[in-house]
Amino acid sequence: MTEQQTPYQPLQFETIQFEIRDGVAVLRLNRPDSLNSFNTQMHHEVRQALKAICQDPGVRCLLLTGNGRGFCAGQDLSDRSVAPGAEAPNLGESIEKNYNPLIRTLQRLPLPVICAVNGVAAGAGANIALACDLVLAARSASFIQAFCKIGLIPDSGGTWTLTHAVGRARAMGLALLGDKISAEQAQQWGMIWQMVEDDQLQEQAMQLARHLATQPTTGLALAKRAINAAATNTLDQQLELEQELQTVAGRSDDYREGVAAFMQKRPPSFKGH
Repeated sequence: MTEQQTPYQPLQFETIQFEIRDGVAVLRLNRPDSLNSFNTQMHHEVRQALKAICQDPGVRCLLLTGNGRGFCAGQDLSDRSVAPGAEAPNLGESIEKNYNPLIRTLQRLPLPVICAVNGVAAGAGANIALACDLVLAARSASFIQAFCKIGLIPDSGGTWTLTHAVGRARAMGLALLGDKISAEQAQQWGMIWQMVEDDQLQEQAMQLARHLATQPTTGLALAKRAINAAATNTLDQQLELEQELQTVAGRSDDYREGVAAFMQKRPPSFKGH
C-alpha cells in the first residue's frame, strides 16, 4: 500500500476499530462497557485486523489501544462461566486458539508494535500490552495479574514476560498476590517504556507511531527479532544472530539511504525496505 491521506477500512468490525493511514495501523479495542474484555467475536476481529496488517506491505507501525476508561480487562468471564454441576470449560483450548496466536503475532510482526494503555490492563489484557514492543501508559493506568483471584495462572505469555522484565521475585509476587501496579511503578520496574499524562497519551502514542512509520522498517524489525531472541540465546548464539541479521540489514535500501544521507548531511528518506 502506498501512503494515503484517507483511512483504509478493509473490513467492518463491531468489537474493534481499525484503520490504516500513512503507514500506521491503529487497532482500538472497542467494548468499553466491559472494559474491552475479550469475547469470541473480538478474538476473531483482532485476528482479521492483524491478518490485514500482515498482508499490507505499506504498514510500518502498529498502534494498539483501547476505547473508554480501560485498555483491556482480559477475558470476558461471561464467556467462561461454570454453572454448578456443569462441565468445566477447556481453557487450554481457548489459549491455544486465541491468546497464544495473538501473542506470537505481536512478537513476530516485522514492524514496531506500540501499546497505549489507557486505564486498567488486567489479566490477559496486561500481558497482551507487555507483549508489545513499546508500551506507553497513562498516569492513571494500572497493571494487574488478576488470575490468582479466580484460581488461574498468568497466561498470554505473562509468566515469561514478567520474569524476564522484572525478575523472578517480583514476577512471583505479582502472580501470587495479584497486586495492582501503577503506571509509575511499572516504568520504574522496567515493565513499560514510558508513563505519560492521561490527556497526552493518545497524542504521544500517535506521534511515536508516525515517527516509527518513517524509519527504516526492515532494520527495526531485525532489531526486534534479535532482542526477542536474546532472552533464550547464549552470548555466542546472539553474536551469530547479530552477524546474520546485520548482513540482511546491510543489503537493505534503507541502509544505503541512511549512509548517503549521513554523508550528504541531509535528513534521510526511508522507504521501509
